[in-house]
Amino acid sequence: MRVLFVTTELDDFVRVGGLGAVSAALPRALRSFADIRIMLPGYRDIIEQLTHIQIVGRCPAFAEMPACSLGRAATKDGLPVYVLLCSQLYDRPGNPYGDESGRDWPDNDIRFARFASAAAELAMGKLDKNWAADLIHANDWQASLVPAYLAWQGAKLPSILTIHNLAYQGLFPKDSLRRIGAPESSFHIDGVEFYDQVSFLKAGLVYASHLTTVSATYAREITTAEFGCGLEGLLRIRSDAAELTGILNGIDESWDPRSCAQLAQQFGAGDWAGKRANADYVRKQFGLAVSRGPMFGIVARLVHQKGIDLVLSAADEIVDAGGQIVVTGSGEPALERALIDAHRRRPDAIGVVIGFNDAQARRIFAGSDFTLMPSRFEPCGLSQMYAQRFGSLPIGHQTGGLAETITDGETGFLFSKPSHESLLGGVRRAFSAFMAHDQLDTMRRSAMGRSFSWSISAGSYSALYRKLASVGG
Repeated sequence: MRVLFVTTELDDFVRVGGLGAVSAALPRALRSFADIRIMLPGYRDIIEQLTHIQIVGRCPAFAEMPACSLGRAATKDGLPVYVLLCSQLYDRPGNPYGDESGRDWPDNDIRFARFASAAAELAMGKLDKNWAADLIHANDWQASLVPAYLAWQGAKLPSILTIHNLAYQGLFPKDSLRRIGAPESSFHIDGVEFYDQVSFLKAGLVYASHLTTVSATYAREITTAEFGCGLEGLLRIRSDAAELTGILNGIDESWDPRSCAQLAQQFGAGDWAGKRANADYVRKQFGLAVSRGPMFGIVARLVHQKGIDLVLSAADEIVDAGGQIVVTGSGEPALERALIDAHRRRPDAIGVVIGFNDAQARRIFAGSDFTLMPSRFEPCGLSQMYAQRFGSLPIGHQTGGLAETITDGETGFLFSKPSHESLLGGVRRAFSAFMAHDQLDTMRRSAMGRSFSWSISAGSYSALYRKLASVGG
């Protein structure tokens, strides 16, 4: 089966959040099931890293979207990658979605509609004369118009849209409709209209043959008013029709502390001296005092969703009880500043590095005793899986993928509400476990023994691909 996997992030070249990790791992896990090819926008970072790009097709200008070329290349391990080449849209500083100060590009409607339109053309066999898709798998709002462009052209190609985070919807003024060449007739409550705006994500929810999201719990949660972001009615309809499936993400095999090259010292379950060597290294790197107390790690986007404000409110109690906190990540400027202020107040006990570095993240998981994840909602989450594999027990809000991947009292700690008091309840339980060495040893061994293999997810996606291909679009 020929599958086009459409995404705006790929860890090999560019990463903003978890989408990059999923896009790098899932297609590779699916290679034994399908001829799977990835399509990406031609960001500057990607073009600079690909050694050979062959032009296979050209897209003429369409509505207010410029002409562009489609290039084909491959990752180092041979995974085929199509790249949409249009320097005026994608050759920019900053990240894939915004400028260097974090502001969204004002023409993101054009940038990602052009991308989605070209993906639909490629899938239909109109760009690469040697390849067309049997099924298209789009990811998040930036690719959500792919099923819409297929429908608007009358193509019967089956499509999947995976929702990695429903809170990011791609909302634009009604005028975008003309700019992206969408039919005026699509602007209504059962189409792309969302409170008098154009919603890219809603277009995908309406037109995709099937919807998936990244955990079974989140698939249920997004059909409720609390988590549905105003789209719960539509999602309930798709769910009731058995057209919404939750498939838990996995993590790749490199997350093994026995062989991970980035650690200060490799270790396995039971080798707690090896884990302490990583803790000592992290303390030194972050300028923290020598300590016998527990270390709490945070590796996350620093945004409201992740409950960083709750950690800040609990920080003094954690430190006063003998704990230390290490944080790495980037996100909302106000939260970044608040974390830096907390570090300045307690430089011996709170370490903060703004920015993301994979090696540093791995060492934090390896060195920390606990990983704080008080997310208000969490579609899947990867950090709690990484943490468990590295013997850092996650303390998470009982929501989404956290509820599915943390076994309370066995491989981590779950708390019931995204609140200061509820988080502190989880933290206090963690302190108690830390003091009870037999319990800590048992929990660490259980956590490190968990398997979060992508092969399970790939099998579920493969079955869904075959089912959809057999019935057509």
